[in-house]
Amino acid sequence: MATYLFDFDGTLVDSMPTYCAMVKKVLEDEHIPYGPDLMKIVTPLGFAGTADYMIERLGLPLPREEILCRMQDFAGTAYATTIPAKEDVPEVLRALSARGDRLNILTASPHANLDPCLKRLGLWELFDHVWSCEDFGTGKSDPAIYRAAAERMGVPVESVIFLDDNLNADLTAKSVGMQVYGVYDDSSAEYVDQIKAATDRYITRFSELLVESEGTV
Repeated sequence: MATYLFDFDGTLVDSMPTYCAMVKKVLEDEHIPYGPDLMKIVTPLGFAGTADYMIERLGLPLPREEILCRMQDFAGTAYATTIPAKEDVPEVLRALSARGDRLNILTASPHANLDPCLKRLGLWELFDHVWSCEDFGTGKSDPAIYRAAAERMGVPVESVIFLDDNLNADLTAKSVGMQVYGVYDDSSAEYVDQIKAATDRYITRFSELLVESEGTV
């Protein structure tokens, strides 16, 4: 029996175009420049951490709560109504659950987006734990969040298989001893080689999770 800890955006659901557009719109509306690595940096931070980054590092002259409201206003409807699961994800999650694997989520997305999306897609009941960074008071760039998640799951950190499309999150989870699988997403395509070098395994299709070195399981 394996214990999986899945990212959400870009790993289970095809939401990164919405996520990226949301972050960039807030900055562009206020004419704030940003670099090409913006999404690699902010994706693991959660909404609150992203707002703090915009204020402290990019100089966005807005109150934190206003930034969070703008982000949620932009993204909330899409998560609740249109964002789809990535290819093969529902079938593979059900197969993993059926064979007794433990499934969990750790994501930067707030519950206001995460929960309605999972329930609409019929995936909510498959997971033992569904966590947002807001449940831990820190982001996925903080090694402590992975240790805390393993503790809450009641397993050694080394036994957890963590899956994420984001290089920074993969590196941080690996630094605490988790088994880390990189996941392909168009939004992180330019970092594929770096993610492959940093992780224990790299998958381009979710169905690869059902294939081990000995064959299909």
